Amino acid sequence: MEKPVILAVDDEPAVLAAVTRDLRRHFGSDYDVQRAGSGAEALELLGEFKLANRAVALFLADQRMPEMTGVAFLARAMEQFPDAKRVLLTAYADTDAAIRAINEVKLDHYLMKPWHPPEDMLYPVLDDLLDDWRAGYQPVFEGVRIIGHRWSADGHRVREFLARNLIPYRWLDIETDPEAQELRELAGAAAEPLPLVLLPDGTAMSRPTVPALAEKVGLHTHAVADTYDLIVVGTGPAGLASAVYGASEGLRTLLIEREAPGGQAGTSSRIENYLGFPVGLSGADLARRGVAQARRFGAEILTPMEAMTLDTQDGYHILTLSDGSRVAAQALIVATGVSYRLLDVPGADRLSGAGLFYGAAQTEALGVKGQAVFVVGAGNSAGQAALHLARYASSVTLLVRGKSLAESMSKYLIERIEEADNITVRTGVSIAELYGEESLEAVSIKDAASGKVERVPARAVFVFIGASPRTDWLKNRLQLDAQGYILSGPDLEHQPNRRPTGWDVEREPYWLETSVPGVFVAGDVRRQSTKRIASAVGEGAMAVAFVHQHLKGPAPAPRPVLPPEK
Repeated sequence: MEKPVILAVDDEPAVLAAVTRDLRRHFGSDYDVQRAGSGAEALELLGEFKLANRAVALFLADQRMPEMTGVAFLARAMEQFPDAKRVLLTAYADTDAAIRAINEVKLDHYLMKPWHPPEDMLYPVLDDLLDDWRAGYQPVFEGVRIIGHRWSADGHRVREFLARNLIPYRWLDIETDPEAQELRELAGAAAEPLPLVLLPDGTAMSRPTVPALAEKVGLHTHAVADTYDLIVVGTGPAGLASAVYGASEGLRTLLIEREAPGGQAGTSSRIENYLGFPVGLSGADLARRGVAQARRFGAEILTPMEAMTLDTQDGYHILTLSDGSRVAAQALIVATGVSYRLLDVPGADRLSGAGLFYGAAQTEALGVKGQAVFVVGAGNSAGQAALHLARYASSVTLLVRGKSLAESMSKYLIERIEEADNITVRTGVSIAELYGEESLEAVSIKDAASGKVERVPARAVFVFIGASPRTDWLKNRLQLDAQGYILSGPDLEHQPNRRPTGWDVEREPYWLETSVPGVFVAGDVRRQSTKRIASAVGEGAMAVAFVHQHLKGPAPAPRPVLPPEK
């Protein structure tokens, strides 16, 4: 945490140097003593402090400055830092002005020049004022600040990215928070598009791209090497387990994640059936623990970074990444999981992120406080989201296409939903259309049995209508089923006693091995996987065991020379 600021302001260089020296000698261990040679220079500094979210504890300003008096400066400084203590340096002739300033700018004290010896004339006064300031001081938030419109899709994208990557941020609504407009003007971005992201160092980014923001907040976005023992694509439970077991067993391991650690499970508000956590844990907490464990063993994590293509050359598997770079490894584990299916109704594309959300959207939970919201879906993810949102929303309506929740939701979740006073379950219905220009305003709900369509007000809809695998980049590289899930082991399409087409090693594929030797699959992206976190973690660990067996085979050719980046 940065030290609170003490700012000395005086237009006489010798006096300013002397008071700064005395202040640093006594207060320098606990405070950052800054100085300015005029009121205008001091106000520029205050703008920088405000943008960087610095705390200012005390102003010490000389009254007799030609362009802006000390009292005039303190009046301006109060607007930005009203809680800072205010002290005026005066000559004998300025006593009347100092007394008037007690009322005009709520002056805390005035000191006659000279203040020597400081041990008697300066330090006791300022010690008392700073003790008083400390008693009411609330440490400032030192993370990222985001200024934007409540129902902006771009704002939701930025908040969701930061939240899922466990980066603290503070949200400032431009329409309701006076500080938001003040900070926007101080950043010189009054005409720039929102959201505006203010970083702890005072840097401002207008409507940033996710890769640019990731680099600014310190995420690891470039691989250290170009060749690894093991590359894992995807950091859901399966991918994180692969990284933990691979790195802990001595493999130089690289994880690649296109969004945020945790995968689909990482968006879950509460996981209650995972072994060893009897009171449950959030998906974000599970992801945080997995990332910390993988890094502890030396695994390297790239995020946000997407694998775009896969090529195999001389026993190495070469990935082209979304930034154009390439990395290679002797073994590859694909653990990309699945993505939520999109709602295919009029208005859905336009309102995505502006009232229509996919997944649990924990970043939006506080924003729906006191409102009526809808959850679409009948699986465990939908049930967990409904229970989580019910803690904030006035009412939650669960829209279920089927006849009952029992067909697809765990019994313990159904029981808790039935016990919740503000959750209503409607079966045999679906959303037909969404309405709103800049944000969601209403939805149409269609009853399957009667065909009746009912339009109702809505500010937020959370959708959980199944998922599809993230394997478009693997078409024509690995064997996939009709839905895009990856085939492996005994499921590979080949004739009895014959290996898969293109198989070039003298052994049968291992159970989690794909149609390319040395490329394995784990978790939800595998065909007929169990779709449970515990099984995904188990598959991630098992895949590493097969990786070791694969690496014990004939040594590959010398590592490939990767073609230059485009």
